[in-house]
Amino acid sequence: MTEEQTTRTAIMPPGGGGPDDAPGGHGYVARLADGAARFTRRRRRPLATLWILLILVAGYGATQLADALSGGGWYVTGSDSQAAAQRVTRGFQGRGATSLTLVVKDTRHDRDDPAFDARVRGVVDRATRDPGLKVSDSYGYTTLTGEKARGAFLGKDGHTALVRLGSRLDDGTARRVLPEIQQELSDTYEHQGLRVSLVSQAALWGEVNHLSERGLVRAELITLPLIALVLLMLFRSVAAALASLLVGITSVVFTLGLLAVIARHTELSVFVQNAATMLGLGVGVDYSLFVIMRFKQELRAEGPEPSADAVERAVARTLRTSGETVVASGVTIVAAMSTLFLVDLNVIWSMALGAVVVVAFSILTSVLLLPVLLHLLGPRIEWGAIGRRTAAAGTPERQSRWASVSRAVMRRPVAFLLISLVAMGVLAVPSLRLETFTPDARVVPTEAAVREGYDTAKDQFGVGSAAPIQVVVESDAPLWERSAADSARLLRFHDELAGLSGAVRIDSVLTPLRQADAARPFAALEPRNAAALPADLRGAARHFVSVDGRALVVEVVGNDTASSESVRDLLAAVRTASARLAAADGWRVYTGGETAEGVDANEVISDSMLPVIGTMLAVIYLLLLVTFRSVFLPLEAILMNLVSMAATYGVLVLVFQDGWGSGLLGFDTSGYLTNFVPVLLVTLLFSLSTDYEVFLLSRIREDHVATGDDTGSVARGMAATAPLISGAAVLMVAVFTAFAFVGILPIQQIGIGMAVAIALDATVIRLLVVPASMRLMTRWNWWMPGRKAPARHAGE
Repeated sequence: MTEEQTTRTAIMPPGGGGPDDAPGGHGYVARLADGAARFTRRRRRPLATLWILLILVAGYGATQLADALSGGGWYVTGSDSQAAAQRVTRGFQGRGATSLTLVVKDTRHDRDDPAFDARVRGVVDRATRDPGLKVSDSYGYTTLTGEKARGAFLGKDGHTALVRLGSRLDDGTARRVLPEIQQELSDTYEHQGLRVSLVSQAALWGEVNHLSERGLVRAELITLPLIALVLLMLFRSVAAALASLLVGITSVVFTLGLLAVIARHTELSVFVQNAATMLGLGVGVDYSLFVIMRFKQELRAEGPEPSADAVERAVARTLRTSGETVVASGVTIVAAMSTLFLVDLNVIWSMALGAVVVVAFSILTSVLLLPVLLHLLGPRIEWGAIGRRTAAAGTPERQSRWASVSRAVMRRPVAFLLISLVAMGVLAVPSLRLETFTPDARVVPTEAAVREGYDTAKDQFGVGSAAPIQVVVESDAPLWERSAADSARLLRFHDELAGLSGAVRIDSVLTPLRQADAARPFAALEPRNAAALPADLRGAARHFVSVDGRALVVEVVGNDTASSESVRDLLAAVRTASARLAAADGWRVYTGGETAEGVDANEVISDSMLPVIGTMLAVIYLLLLVTFRSVFLPLEAILMNLVSMAATYGVLVLVFQDGWGSGLLGFDTSGYLTNFVPVLLVTLLFSLSTDYEVFLLSRIREDHVATGDDTGSVARGMAATAPLISGAAVLMVAVFTAFAFVGILPIQQIGIGMAVAIALDATVIRLLVVPASMRLMTRWNWWMPGRKAPARHAGE
């Protein structure tokens, strides 16, 4: 008898369940599995019809998801940056519910050519009259008359002009319609030698949404054939490969359909679509892989020509073993991902929701709908056999090879454990330099119009002009009614901002107002005096001072990009000065802009990191404690996952922060990781690593309960599951890598992180660390207070 046959008999006799203490041996689990097998057999055709109808309905809903998603979700509820953003949406000229900057570059004429002015005005008129843009007012190059005033909106090259547009579009609508309007502007003017760009957060995230949707289609075109090819190599049959692929697709379609409904009632980030699809294809196909492999093994035990009753018994035994493991693994992932709801940031909340929903559907599809398909196929699961027929868990020769590797590691556990930990430690060292920030325009390709406008603004008006720090000062009374002392205090605040280290210039109306009346500059804003102001100064006043005179905007232009350390230091200094002004009676000061938004988001993520990780580890430990009924085995699993996670962070820092990925792999690099990536990855990586841990240790535990052989059960469990885990890891790595190479920067970072983590987990952790650590722990692996030890193996 081969080693595989011996193990097979010891773990799960062909006619029934395993021991009471083994997974699949609980009485209620056996009854549920038997009942599910009977029900899905008797109702297989109606259930299959229902399955098809649900896919069609969910598929239609999924097509509506992209239009319902938002590029928002970065504002921290109640934060300074959110308050500032809300207060500049009303009462200012050139600002609105959506504020845009129209960047016009004339490649044929410059400011000295009369045609330049006419051509720029033509573009602005076209934009302001566009019914889709709903422009309420504008301020900039075409609204001003004086050379000095217009000069502030004219680029250094003399070919570029800026105009601020205030739009009545709400933020969500703007993100949906701006890409199409931008395309129309580009198509209209590009052949005339005019480069026209709409630049704003709404325009950026509208383009991100558009790119995400296109990247998703490309990723699916790459991953689906790739998954099918890997499944064919694993299953050696067309029917089994298609069944597994169908489960993964079903999970994703159901998820996107449900998310489309949710997105109509609450804000969901644009990243949820890619994240849910990427995770759903990986986990859904993984779960079906384990279930189908076990079903094929159980079906072969029924003989060469199994009857319908035999198929039902095979399905029941599959649900008792692999089915229970799928549920345990999925519940662990759902519980771990749910800890992300502790982060009060919509972009993370959205992706957590997507992950939880897609894993839940993967569980339901694998244990409820897949059995229907197994009943319908029965022995035809082997249809379209490719190459030589192999056992479900691999050939005895291959199992023996895996067992030999495990035994070799366990003969020198200390050496292999030290080598593995040192290697992982070396990879983890760069993670000590990890830096994060919110995404900016660099997440989209350089050829995109919004990116071109962003880069043009930086080049022509200063690197910090594309994302100035916005300071909104609110007064209890109109500014012209404040006392001379109050006015002096506000002017000192303005001058203090101008003198801060890292500030290149201050954009406000105070300098020209002081030139008009140095003693009482705000008196010029009083309605009866404002009419006498020069037209340009009147326009500037309306752009920087609200109609009611109670709010003033001061824009501090920094010397670097919004995410740079110098501009972050500048923001801290601005907020310190703002706090001093706000301490005086009658003043409220809010600091916003891209830098403030990123700093506030980073702070809430940083503050949530320890609660998320602590809660997640506690949840995972308790679930694994219940699953394996062992005190120390869950601790081993958690420590292994921490090592793998640190190594993955180190690789991400090298690739995306240090720029290794730009030369070797062609990735865009921004000098930091997107701020939601580390906290999202820590839950994803722990979830997926625990996923494999559950499959591997469940098989080892089945053998250990049956035999009591501490060393042999590890080798046989590794032999039985290693081919499957390796195949599943290849699937996951293929899916995540494909998304990394066609997605935008944050998705690239998530994809590469997950691919690296799975690769490390399936090789270093599973092949070396697990057998070495289990050999060192021996019977302590299975220790549980009050638990009766299994009988010792006869050969020991």
